[in-house]
Amino acid sequence: MVPDPRLERLVAIDKPKKVCPAVVEIVDIAGLVRGASQGEGLGNQFLAHIRETQAILHVLRCFEDNNITHVEGGVDPVRDLQIIDTELQLRDAETIENRLVKSEKQAKSSNDRNLKQLVELLKSCRDFLLQGKNLRDMGLDADQELLLNDLQFLTLKPVLYVCNVEVAAIRNGNRHVDALRSYLPAGAMILPISAQMEAEIAELESKEEQALFLEDMGLTEPGVSQLIQAAYKLLGLETFYTTGADESRAWTFRKGMKAPQTAGIIHSDFERGFIRAEVIKFEDYSRLGSEAACREAGKLAVEGKDYLVADGDIMHFRFNV
Repeated sequence: MVPDPRLERLVAIDKPKKVCPAVVEIVDIAGLVRGASQGEGLGNQFLAHIRETQAILHVLRCFEDNNITHVEGGVDPVRDLQIIDTELQLRDAETIENRLVKSEKQAKSSNDRNLKQLVELLKSCRDFLLQGKNLRDMGLDADQELLLNDLQFLTLKPVLYVCNVEVAAIRNGNRHVDALRSYLPAGAMILPISAQMEAEIAELESKEEQALFLEDMGLTEPGVSQLIQAAYKLLGLETFYTTGADESRAWTFRKGMKAPQTAGIIHSDFERGFIRAEVIKFEDYSRLGSEAACREAGKLAVEGKDYLVADGDIMHFRFNV
């Protein structure tokens, strides 16, 4: 469940019978070790799981504790990152080799321009991977990514690097986090989190106790909330709302979508028969306290098919099918 103060505010205003927060699914994929691309450990199984995800949250140990052993013998998050990157690169290179066998044969007996482009693109990707680089850093354009879409390359997926640090390093990091920042390319998303502290927060029974705990630590929100927000940013996701006496609901959409597309998230008929969208900004709804008050104050806008939905919009769709 996605923590959402805006949805809580809508619930306080409308007191709906039903509340539906947005949901993000995070799958714990453990067990990737050196040699995973060759089937070491449970490599094949775990790499297959990663292929089904939209993004990778790479958790890296960035704390010292002599009581907790490390499979590689010592704490070095840059080394750990390189090991996993290498395994993913090798698996992507293997995927390319398998596809090239088929695609090159088809290209020779076909005049399909896209097929010939795919072969050349796959060869470029293979060369890039064999240099020890990830495909996300190759600078592929939208058309090239579309050509590669069905291959679900592991190193093309966006990544958030989650640094598991000791409690004392949660605000300013430590030398391990600094080493990662120096190693990773500019713009890489890095989030320090203390798993120990998150476990302590989870044991507290009320939000009031959690808030006091965070205040004592000099923080405003749990790491889990920061993680979800960072994941949304990584995937270019935002939230719009529908609300009323029956239900208040948060809907996730991709940034840049227009009104008919977001209507389709609710139901395909909404997009197919889209007429218009009635839009209230969250700030106006929160301040004025009802849809009727927003209408009266002129804060309800009627938008057409070209309207770009904004994060926090409260939507009501008119459609006819």
